Amino acid sequence: MGGTFNPVHMGHLLLAEWARVEAGLDEVWLIPSGISYKKAGQEIAPARHRLRMAELAVQGNKYFKCLDLEIKRGGYTYSYETMEELAAAYPEDKFFFILGADCLFTLETWKYPGRLLGCCKLAVAVRDDTPMEALKEKKAQLEQRFGGEILLLPFVRLSVSATQVRERIRQGKSVRYMIPDSVLAYIEEKGLYR
Repeated sequence: MGGTFNPVHMGHLLLAEWARVEAGLDEVWLIPSGISYKKAGQEIAPARHRLRMAELAVQGNKYFKCLDLEIKRGGYTYSYETMEELAAAYPEDKFFFILGADCLFTLETWKYPGRLLGCCKLAVAVRDDTPMEALKEKKAQLEQRFGGEILLLPFVRLSVSATQVRERIRQGKSVRYMIPDSVLAYIEEKGLYR
């Protein structure tokens, strides 16, 4: 599961756990992005802080771990590169790339979506605010165009975003239960998002 994780929040963690169970995954690896070309120019905490927050968030879940592949790579990071690197390093394993349903509709704008689908399956979280017929149609179009397999996973609606978390922190409002306590303590200690 890739992402900026700026910061990691309960929605990310619930999605990771949901996908693990529903898709029958052995583990979920959270991979904070290095420099996301899609978020260039936005306020993003330094990679070392985002990685540490993700590590803190997954402590205590034996099925979760964090990888620093994209942070170490340098420059813009692309999902297809990360998944190709993992597939080459672990040829005996099958990989899924976990993402939200909104990403399915923008996948064609990603860098080399065919290469991404060539080395992993997509596990797409489907919330009740996205019409299932539109998702099934988009899934069929993408599979036909790029090959690969896309798995649609029904998912609960949880309205929390990193943008909301950052804004509430800036305003001095509580973000308790939006992010893990360990992540909140780290943000406060480092003075992030003020």
